[in-house]
Amino acid sequence: MSDSQVPDDVTRKKDQVVATARRCFELRLQTNAGGNLSVRLDSRDAVVIKPSGVGFNECTRDNLQVVTLDGNILPTAADLRPSKDLDFHLDIYRRRDDINAIVHCHSPWATGYASAGLEVPCLTVQTVEKIGRIPLIPLSDNGGPQTAAMIGPCFDDPGIRAAVLANHGTIGTGETLMAAQYLAEIIEETAHVAFVRDTLVMAHGLDTRGLPRFGTVKDEMVAMAR
Repeated sequence: MSDSQVPDDVTRKKDQVVATARRCFELRLQTNAGGNLSVRLDSRDAVVIKPSGVGFNECTRDNLQVVTLDGNILPTAADLRPSKDLDFHLDIYRRRDDINAIVHCHSPWATGYASAGLEVPCLTVQTVEKIGRIPLIPLSDNGGPQTAAMIGPCFDDPGIRAAVLANHGTIGTGETLMAAQYLAEIIEETAHVAFVRDTLVMAHGLDTRGLPRFGTVKDEMVAMAR
């Protein structure tokens, strides 16, 4: 794709990324220069994505990158490296035509669950209706961050809308950038609720057998065994 072939919706999509990134930062779902977010262009063959080293609160039209789905990075005024997360973003888009946006952030409550090797349980009515299950994707065999080859296949299931990466963060996807952002927010809220619930259960010695449990692999196995 040459400069003359850049779709005319690039500016509009860049503005969406800037607005969503700032919302994510203001909600404290992402600090410093970590995490990433992207949105598919109307042409369907390219995305706008945050580059490496740029914080969510520092995103501008000038420092965002346009990348084709085959990995070709269009030149920009800013000399920036592509995101380390670029490969898994592109892989998800190639696998799922219904996904037009991805928000990946290192939100603390959800990442805390992921760092403990726990799926975030879909405890609330909202998470059951809007997500259903948030699978946990483990670290690579060498203890490094998850690769596209590890993340992408998880989204081959059309019912999967979000995931949590062990010791890394969350992924929310959607038809629009705001829809993906909402999932990232719901995941973080649910992780916070789950932690409070579990803390109160332990502090008060409550019997958990009567409490609703659903939304994780463990819960599915328990249900099947009944």
